[in-house]
Amino acid sequence: MALKGWVVNRESGISGILAVVVLLFGTLGVTVAGTEPAAAATCAGVTPDYNGDGIVDTVVTDPQATVNGASQAGLVRVLYGGDKGVSEISQATTGMKAVPEPGDQFGTAVARADFNGDGCTDLVIGTPYEDVTVSGADVKDAGCLHVIYGSPSGIGEGSVIEGYTQSAFTPGADNEAGDHFGYALQASAANTGKPYLVVGVPGEDVVVDGVDLADAGAIIYQQGSDRITVTQKSPGVPGVVEAGDQFGASLAGTSRYFAVGVPGETIGTDAVAAGAVTVFNHTLTDGYPTAIASMGQDSAGMAGVAEAGDRFGAALSMTGYRPSTETYNSDALLAIGIPGEDIGDVPDAGGATVMRIEPSGSFTQLKAFDAGTADVEGDPEAGDFMGQRVAITNTDTSVVTSTATVRLAVGIPGRDVGGVEDAGVIHVFNPLDSHIGTADKIIERGSSILPGTPNARDLTGMSLRSGATTLYIGIPYSKDPGTSKGVLYTMPWSDIDGTTTSGTKTFQPGAGGISDIGASFAAVG
Repeated sequence: MALKGWVVNRESGISGILAVVVLLFGTLGVTVAGTEPAAAATCAGVTPDYNGDGIVDTVVTDPQATVNGASQAGLVRVLYGGDKGVSEISQATTGMKAVPEPGDQFGTAVARADFNGDGCTDLVIGTPYEDVTVSGADVKDAGCLHVIYGSPSGIGEGSVIEGYTQSAFTPGADNEAGDHFGYALQASAANTGKPYLVVGVPGEDVVVDGVDLADAGAIIYQQGSDRITVTQKSPGVPGVVEAGDQFGASLAGTSRYFAVGVPGETIGTDAVAAGAVTVFNHTLTDGYPTAIASMGQDSAGMAGVAEAGDRFGAALSMTGYRPSTETYNSDALLAIGIPGEDIGDVPDAGGATVMRIEPSGSFTQLKAFDAGTADVEGDPEAGDFMGQRVAITNTDTSVVTSTATVRLAVGIPGRDVGGVEDAGVIHVFNPLDSHIGTADKIIERGSSILPGTPNARDLTGMSLRSGATTLYIGIPYSKDPGTSKGVLYTMPWSDIDGTTTSGTKTFQPGAGGISDIGASFAAVG
């Protein structure tokens, strides 16, 4: 059953990252068919904490899971901290108006924030391959999203749930085939004090001078109760709208900034899909967030050359940066993946770069590197796709940012390991070191800190996320017999640094209270 252009009734109920696509990861402001969930005094305000017990929880998505017999319908799990159980959320969950259908891929993207101010974290889930019914006809892959509110009783069954197609979420928008509304998501609390949400719609067609430019892309930005559609033809947004730009295919952000990947951007006349990134702050002008910077490999001060197929900006990650002249994180560090970068005559070896973003919009490239950079471990190989995923973190935002507090993980899913094709690895760096290769480290399955055995097409490095103290490594396409439905490893940064031996934790379907359902478990959100 395809969705109609709907807003889901918010029900209390009776009882309580990752697409497999290389194109590539106050209140909410809606009052719909019910009242806002009551603020709960017991919510502790830790993030992310979906049941308000003061312990950090973990979200794991499985967009290819079979649900109620529907292949690749998609499933999201919340692993409660403190070993307090697991909540499973799908389109079969009570309160969802949608139903699980083949190919929906519920959970392709997730984001989180406290939208209603009760201290419990709320979860946004994207389903970009959802079909939507318009005027009696199915509109393929238009996409939808759901907002599920956390509470002291948990999240999932019994939660207040809101659901939106693009037209229901944004007045004046249309549900169109291939829009992929909800393909990428970013949410947090803005420095204005209001929560914000950014929704990527990379398949959105944009009309310029009467010409329909397919897949130019768009984002929908919400801060508090205000929502607006932003494209490259919106006021103040740099760049030229072109077919295939895929503006909004990747997103990242902090309380002060957010970045939008445009991996299909053409640079010049020949460099198709060279890629670009636009950075915004949360200051609103006529409802629009303010674009403060745009960058690509052709930008002044940037290393490298913009080339066709580089896909600069296919992956993004952002964290706060506090300069020595400030008492707060006024700036940001932005990690950018360039998975299609050719290194010499080695195609698609990939690379990455780290930028410092200042409030004025000035940006500085701190590091640009690949497997061929001096002192970096390993060698560039064809089809490595280094930078397919990136995860940067500031482990202590309360102090001046330094080499001691910043860590970066870069996924290299196509790297061969010991002759095993496309087993994949994660490459860890300290991007503030004077030389990027000073203390870099390659993490592969079977190493002292990452369990398992390298297998062909494991694609380790396809799913990465970093918290302040922990690196989350998902291997959703694991071929290990014991983890063939996917596996998540949580690894303390201090263990990676070698200062502690706390030990990596393992989560997988069929173990530790997690149901045996799964197909691509550990697309982490």
